[in-house]
Amino acid sequence: MGANTEVVVIGGGYAGVMAANRLTQRDDVTVTLINPRPDFVHRIRLHQLVGGTDSAVVDYREVLAEGVRLVVDTVTTIDAAGRAVTRASGGTLDYDYLVYAVGSGSADPGVPGAAEHAYPIATLEDAQRLRPVFDATPATAPVTVVGAGPTGIETAAELAEAGRTVTLACGGVLGPYLHRRGRRAVARRLAALGVTVLDGPGTKVTAVTGDTVRLADGRELPSRVTVWTAGFGVPDLAARSGLSTDALGRLLTDETLTSVDDRRIVAAGDSAAPSGLPLRMSCQAAMPLGARAADTVLSRIAGEQPSTLNQVFAGQCISLGRRDGIFQFAHRSDVALWFHVDGRPGAKLKELVCRSIVKHLAGEARKPGAYGLHRVSGGAKRRELLRAGRAGAPAVAERTA
Repeated sequence: MGANTEVVVIGGGYAGVMAANRLTQRDDVTVTLINPRPDFVHRIRLHQLVGGTDSAVVDYREVLAEGVRLVVDTVTTIDAAGRAVTRASGGTLDYDYLVYAVGSGSADPGVPGAAEHAYPIATLEDAQRLRPVFDATPATAPVTVVGAGPTGIETAAELAEAGRTVTLACGGVLGPYLHRRGRRAVARRLAALGVTVLDGPGTKVTAVTGDTVRLADGRELPSRVTVWTAGFGVPDLAARSGLSTDALGRLLTDETLTSVDDRRIVAAGDSAAPSGLPLRMSCQAAMPLGARAADTVLSRIAGEQPSTLNQVFAGQCISLGRRDGIFQFAHRSDVALWFHVDGRPGAKLKELVCRSIVKHLAGEARKPGAYGLHRVSGGAKRRELLRAGRAGAPAVAERTA
C-alpha cells in the first residue's frame, strides 16, 4: 500500500454511515465523518417520535466503525479545486476523496401560511419541536396531516392510534407508490383508526392558518395542529460550492456515483442524482448507494475501474400504527406488484425492516465489506430508463422507508 488517503464523508445518515464504515477496509485510508448531530437519526422512525413511541435516535457507537473519526459540525462550502471543506465552527478539512451524503429534509411548501403554521417532520429537530406541541394540545383537538406518501400515512395512523382526531389531506392519490390493492388495504386500516382521508385533485392544500387548512376545492378544515409531510428538498451545499446539480439540487454524477465535475467527489443517498435519473428517496436506496460510493473510492485508490450502479428494490413498507402495517412488494426495478402483506404480519415485516437497517450498518462497522445488497442486480430497467433519459424522459423521486 502507498501513502495514506484521506476520505471525508459529509452526512451521517444511512448512506454516509454505510460509506464511512465500508471505507475502513483499508488500513491506509483515514475516514472522517462530518455530521451536525452527535447521534445517528433513524429517520424512518421520526413519525414514532411524533407519536411518542420511539426516540428515533441510535448511538453512533452502535452503527459506526471504531476507525471512523466523527466530527460534529456542518460543512458550509466545498472547495473542489483545493480538495478541502470549510466547517461552520471554523477551519477546514483537507481530503483526497469526498463522499457527498448530505441527505434530504423539508422543502419550502410554497403555500401561504404553511411555513408559519404547519409543522414538518423531515428531520430530528422538526419532530422534536412537534412532540411537545402535541403534549400541550387536547386529544380531541383536530389534527390535519398534509401529504399521502409513506410519511403522511404513517404519521396519520400513529396519531390516530394514540387517540387523536386526524384528517389526512392527500392532495391527490393516497399512497401513490402502492398498487391499487395495497391502496385499498391502507384506506381500510386508516378508516378503522378513525382517520378521515380526503383524496383527489381538490384536496391540495392552498393555505394554512393557525386553526384551519384550506383546500383547492374551497373547503376549510379545522386544524389545531397541521403536520406537513408533502415534499422533500436537499441541502444546497453542492450548488453553493459550484458543483453541477439537478433541478432539486442533487449532485449530478455518472453511474459510478462520481461527480460529473470532479472524479475525487462521489455522492450517495438522497442527495445523489446519478445520470440525472435519481433513485427513489429511501433508506432502501441510501444504504446500497453508500456501499457503491465507498466501492468507487476504494477502486480508484487501488487504480481499478469502479463498477456502475446496479440497484434492486424489494418494495415499500408502511407502518399503520403499532399493530398494523403493509409491505408492498415490487418488481426489482421499483414498480409495485399486485401482491402485498398487510395487517399484523405487515406490521411485523415493517418492524423487521427498521431493525435490520441498524443491523446492516452495525454489521458493516464490525466487518467492513460484508454488506453486499448493492451487488444484487436491478435488472435491465435502469438501462432502458437511461436510454429514455438521454431522449429527455423525466425522473421523479420521493423519500420513503
